[in-house]
Amino acid sequence: MNILIIDTATEACSVALEVNKHVFNRFEVCPQQHSQRILPMIDDVLKEANVTLQDLDYLAFGRGPGSFTGVRIATGVIQGLALGTGHKVLSISTLAAMAQQAYVQNKSEQVTAVIDARMSEVYFGQYKLKQKVMALIGEEQVIPPEDALVLLNSNVEMAGVGTGWQAYPELNAAANVDVISGVLYPNAVYMLPLAKALIADGHAVEVEDIQPVYLRDKVTWKKLPGRE
Repeated sequence: MNILIIDTATEACSVALEVNKHVFNRFEVCPQQHSQRILPMIDDVLKEANVTLQDLDYLAFGRGPGSFTGVRIATGVIQGLALGTGHKVLSISTLAAMAQQAYVQNKSEQVTAVIDARMSEVYFGQYKLKQKVMALIGEEQVIPPEDALVLLNSNVEMAGVGTGWQAYPELNAAANVDVISGVLYPNAVYMLPLAKALIADGHAVEVEDIQPVYLRDKVTWKKLPGRE
């Protein structure tokens, strides 16, 4: 199985390519430079692996949540690549990717991912290990830090990842959470096991069917008159 994954949803920009069980990847923290960096990074890993886009089986992207601009960049790039190749596409949660990294690097089996969403809110998701991949508990949401703290306080010991813990120090009042300071942003290389699980479950789709996830758009839409 040969697969290319890209992510530009946060300040980080990353690409991961698996070809014949060999992994090639790039990761940079480069705020506001994603549109300039993502295509050269894709080209770099393809050249390193000595393959072309046509040699791949699947494409995948970080579908959010994250910055509106960043999510749109990844969505647009993957649409262009998929339309040119005809490959099926997978949409990967950025929050789940960080939870997966916590499992791979720290053996954490229950993880809360919190990304700073600005406007005094965080993107929030909780995950539990299931067959070696992180599975979502409940739903991903955008909420104020104080609401996140309510959800965090429990008797369950878990790891914490993402920029939200530094942006909103009040979250650290949750005594049951051990924050992993080295996992701040999603990284496409940790989306690989998530992508494989989605493929195994039949979730690869045609490019016309992919959907970015903004979360905040969803909340605003619900507040419109007649749309509650």
